[in-house]
Amino acid sequence: MAKPAIVAVDDDPDVLRAVARDLREHFNRDYRILSAASGAEALEVVRTLKLRNQPLALFLADQRMPDMTGIEFLAEAAPLFPTAKRVLLTAYADKDVAIRAINEVQLDYYLMKPWEPPGQLLYPALDDLLLDWRACFRPPFEGVTVVDHRWSKRGFEIRDFLARNHIPYRRLDVERDAEAQALLALAGGGDTLPLVVLPDGRQLVRPGIGELADLCGGQRAAGTPFYDLVVVGGGPAGLAAAVYGASEGLRTLVVESEAPGGQAGTSSRIENYLGFPNGLSGSDLSRRALTQAQRLGAEFLVARQATGLRVEGPYRFVKLSDGSEISSHALIIASGVQYRRLDVPGATALEGAGVFYGAAMTEASACKDQDVYIIGGGNSAGQAAIFLAVYARSVTILIRGRDLTASMSHYLIERIGQSANIAVMPHTEVARVAGASALESLTLRDNRAGTEETRPAHGLFVFIGAEPRTDWLGETVVRDARGYIVTGRDLQGSERRGVWQLERDPFITETSVPGVFAAGDVRQGSVKRVAAAVGEGSITVSFVHAHLETL
Repeated sequence: MAKPAIVAVDDDPDVLRAVARDLREHFNRDYRILSAASGAEALEVVRTLKLRNQPLALFLADQRMPDMTGIEFLAEAAPLFPTAKRVLLTAYADKDVAIRAINEVQLDYYLMKPWEPPGQLLYPALDDLLLDWRACFRPPFEGVTVVDHRWSKRGFEIRDFLARNHIPYRRLDVERDAEAQALLALAGGGDTLPLVVLPDGRQLVRPGIGELADLCGGQRAAGTPFYDLVVVGGGPAGLAAAVYGASEGLRTLVVESEAPGGQAGTSSRIENYLGFPNGLSGSDLSRRALTQAQRLGAEFLVARQATGLRVEGPYRFVKLSDGSEISSHALIIASGVQYRRLDVPGATALEGAGVFYGAAMTEASACKDQDVYIIGGGNSAGQAAIFLAVYARSVTILIRGRDLTASMSHYLIERIGQSANIAVMPHTEVARVAGASALESLTLRDNRAGTEETRPAHGLFVFIGAEPRTDWLGETVVRDARGYIVTGRDLQGSERRGVWQLERDPFITETSVPGVFAAGDVRQGSVKRVAAAVGEGSITVSFVHAHLETL
């Protein structure tokens, strides 16, 4: 495969030479640097790359070109390579134009001339953009192949695991793809679905998630029996704790039962996270944080569940689903929450076959030209509705209340109101889910009129609140009536007098067991926002240090 191209265009010969020189100096090993002296010339270069089926990673265009501005060039070139990153070179006077271009041509970044020194003003920004492009780039396929049919529940679980763990894969539908049928025949045919084919040719028939994790390169065993810090849960709070723990010299291990990112990792778009004006997906956020934590030295166990906790002197032991134990001086519980299940007839049988919990981003393209429904009025439901509306013929949000204002951010309500194919049905709940092998219809109940109506449906995405993942803790730490972990000053209330045994006060995120902390959504009274979880995970590491100093 040819190296991906970076196309630079500027009508000023001196500037173009300088751009090409700086790009080659830093990127020549992994990318082809192609330059053009006008928008028209650059378009010919881009069209040639497209005809030759060669990849293009990034456009870098000067705004002030006489025959075609940079924005005009990007408007014509970007549709040929829609995933390529778009950067505008501007003078200071063009700053407002560049900001408008974020909306007009989905500009990814703008650079002001001059960009000297490039080590500070050019390379870091382009490195970050190209890292993002690499994460989504699909070269000639060499990854995992999943052969199944549209409504395979096990197939959905496998695809969801691969996607959320950033493992490249492709899906082949046995009912439509000749290649899928050929692979199935090689595996012996019959009842072998879902079939997973690894890059080395090995075929796995209906593999479990643990087996898949073992064979796809995830770490499944701890590198040592003892760590300074163990973090249970790899959501935003756990990832932040891993970054700060590892960066400050603590031997850190994260135990994650599903995939890094937690519930936030399934979000199709996070638009109110500080520092990302264009927003980012939960998958992007978790990928960045995971890479950062691993670079700093944190270890990650994937597809391993924490099943118990015991305390012995200064040591905290976490029991894992494989029967092993890991010990540490400090433990951060960041196991997060899970969506509540829909308790109506038919829902359980069709889970993964039309009924999904969370955004289920892997299923979005399969909803093309279909009618889908969302239950829930929170931000996660709103983000999912906007994302699914790109594919589905219609998206209907079902809420029990009067409107969305009680539980959804204003910016999402505005965007939903502007979407022609998104509707909101107030005072409505699902009474029944029906379908033979896949979702076919929903029976909806109008709580005001007391009437029911059955509608055809091809997808139901459920966001009806969450429950903490704390059953594995038993009675070891104090939890409230709903299962959330009690921390800090809340441990010292009259109803819990005597729970905290030390002379010092517990730290803000410390549980009833000294040296055991809780961060993120799993903690009683936490703010259910990504930024809040990241903040709690970060500050808890400072409390860990304070605890370690007492040992």
